[in-house]
Amino acid sequence: MTQRRRPDWATIPNLVTLARFALLAPVCALLLDGPDTLAVVLLLAWASTDWIDGVLARALDQTSRTGEIIDPIADRIGLAVIVASLAVADLLPWAALVIIVVVDVAMVLLATRAALGGRIAVSRLGKVRTFLLMTSVFGLVVVAAWAPDLVPAVRVLLWIAVALHVISGVDYILRATRTGAGAPAGEAPPSPR
Repeated sequence: MTQRRRPDWATIPNLVTLARFALLAPVCALLLDGPDTLAVVLLLAWASTDWIDGVLARALDQTSRTGEIIDPIADRIGLAVIVASLAVADLLPWAALVIIVVVDVAMVLLATRAALGGRIAVSRLGKVRTFLLMTSVFGLVVVAAWAPDLVPAVRVLLWIAVALHVISGVDYILRATRTGAGAPAGEAPPSPR
């Protein structure tokens, strides 16, 4: 008897990633209303799904090409929408939002083909950038909800994350350009997820 193979997209980690998309609407609605404890909890749940889907993919041996594609898309879209909500709520500088969006659009336009073709992987710099950006955004929501006097201090961390976002984005685009021209990527194979 032959065992039926599951489709690449039909995994528990991919379901968790889809939950990240579903959490965006309530998170953003709460942020626009002014961060409170529920906004902090839902934002933490949203951010946790990024870690949980990766852990589950490895633990359950359910890594998939679909997951490798939709996970960073969920990160980028989610972060852009959350950052936009914070800018509208007057917690995040509009200049930071513009820089984040411009870098993300440039990466989509100039590096998507190489990423989808598996010719470039997320770098350590990219992972640090994502962690720092998410941490600073989460920190901004936490202090806005519970300690508004600390908002300026967290904005300093946010600007450091934005600078790292630019550096990482340029690196990603340059690596995609080199691999597109046939040069080796110089990267390890993509990590699971």
